[in-house]
Amino acid sequence: MLKYILILLVLLAIGGAAFIRFAPSDPAVWHVDPQVSADQDLASGVRRRIPGGEEAMATLDRIILSTPRTELLAGSVEEGRITYVTRSKWMGFPDYTTLELDGEVIELYARLRFGQADLGVNRARVEGWLQELRAQEAG
Repeated sequence: MLKYILILLVLLAIGGAAFIRFAPSDPAVWHVDPQVSADQDLASGVRRRIPGGEEAMATLDRIILSTPRTELLAGSVEEGRITYVTRSKWMGFPDYTTLELDGEVIELYARLRFGQADLGVNRARVEGWLQELRAQEAG
């Protein structure tokens, strides 16, 4: 009996991991207005307001797309809104980042999909992107 319980637990774990890795990302759910009124560090992600216009957004787009395990979900620089999916290395947990151009300010909202807290992963990723953006603008 114990053997069957262990097999069931292993199958449930594999099924859960497969669901997380292969769950579809619906743009209607994730490619939405980031509604950033101020910089915020949240348990589930971060919100940032970044000075810069379309040129800064295009540079940030290139930086984000060069991040490992990151792909475009929807949008473009020309549309003024872009959403990306970045997956964790081992389990493939998806995090979503949306950029929206609001005049000369880029609104950025990075958040997790599964769980209650991202343990600072989105904040660290976004801060890395912004540091690279500042370096490219300075140089």
